[in-house]
Amino acid sequence: MLAIYKREMRAFFSGPVGYVFVAIFFAVSAGIFMSLTVQKGDSANYQNYFTYVIMLCIIEIPLLTMKLVSEERKMKTDQLIVTAPVSLFGIVMAKFLAAYTLFGGSFLVSSIIYYIPLKAYGTPESATYIGSVIAVLLIGAAFVAIGEFISSLTENQFLAAFGTVAVLALLIFAQNINTYVNSEFLRRIFSAISVTSRFTYFMYGLFDWASFIYFLSLSALFIFLTVRVFERRRWS
Repeated sequence: MLAIYKREMRAFFSGPVGYVFVAIFFAVSAGIFMSLTVQKGDSANYQNYFTYVIMLCIIEIPLLTMKLVSEERKMKTDQLIVTAPVSLFGIVMAKFLAAYTLFGGSFLVSSIIYYIPLKAYGTPESATYIGSVIAVLLIGAAFVAIGEFISSLTENQFLAAFGTVAVLALLIFAQNINTYVNSEFLRRIFSAISVTSRFTYFMYGLFDWASFIYFLSLSALFIFLTVRVFERRRWS
């Protein structure tokens, strides 16, 4: 598992993907942070910053996950991996952790950097800031797991990216879709899967166990589904 994790991390930075991800993330997140806090002169706007970071994930997460498995399938190297003396769960987790390390590391570094001027020149509420950071990390884990699963379904990286974008957009904007839906059944479904509505609890410094379990369950579900895809290919 560790060997595959190291291999995936090297793969990110042996090509442009890792550098492009980090560059885009820091450039866009810095621009959002500056426009919401510094230019408006209101440090409280950092709460909206985290909301925009979640929306940024619609583009950034697929960039990380589109090659995780689809490239292996295209190059036919996935057969070598599934026959290696490593459990399928270990393979899937190694790939998941590699992508999540890049996302989580970039996000945590930026969050620490942005908190310093907030603390120096404003009065940010630590509970709301930390709560928002935890929520984005949980959401990021779920999104990476979803991206890895979709990547395992096709050898076309663009299809994997497009599919991930579509699913993440649905989860993020599910609450907004509710305003255009008349069916009570569908409204309940969209409310249940909504990411932004659950993020709100953390944004106000409240640790919501239901939302915490939801994000972890979402991550676990798609990791399990990815393992099943690998298992099917092993015996096909």
